[in-house]
Amino acid sequence: MLLDLHLTYDRAMSTVLPVSIGAAAKRTGCSVPTIRYYEEVGLLPAAQRTEGNQRHYDDAAIRRLAFIRRCRDFGFTIEQVRELVGLVNQPDRNCVEVRDIAQVHLQEVQTKLAQLQALETSLAAFVNSCDTACAGGPAVDCTILEDLALPATAAQPGRAPRAMRSCCS
Repeated sequence: MLLDLHLTYDRAMSTVLPVSIGAAAKRTGCSVPTIRYYEEVGLLPAAQRTEGNQRHYDDAAIRRLAFIRRCRDFGFTIEQVRELVGLVNQPDRNCVEVRDIAQVHLQEVQTKLAQLQALETSLAAFVNSCDTACAGGPAVDCTILEDLALPATAAQPGRAPRAMRSCCS
């Protein structure tokens, strides 16, 4: 198994047991409040406590935090991370389950990219419309402001808004 959050020794992440929450944060790139949150929502087991009630983390907790952080860097939701952690903890489960989670997330990312590309096209059309029709005129007559005032159903993303009309004449 490539990833065992409980047993794998990684020299790059090795620690002197135990480490404080601040040291765990530095090693994993998570903030202290985020680490507390992960404990609160059950992604990370409750930390060992010192006599002074300070949290301390062992290598397994550091590795799990790094895993969670990496998942979040890729945009996986907390629930998706919970599923992935669950799959790591159950070695008899099939890796197709991991792939399926990643596939769903990939489709979500592709949908967002398409939406962002449509937004980019619309914004470029707004800027071009202003450049060709009214740049330098009164702001109140700007094609961008007029097009933004249209209901979403009247606007057509990707179409140059009022590109042929002049607002300043």
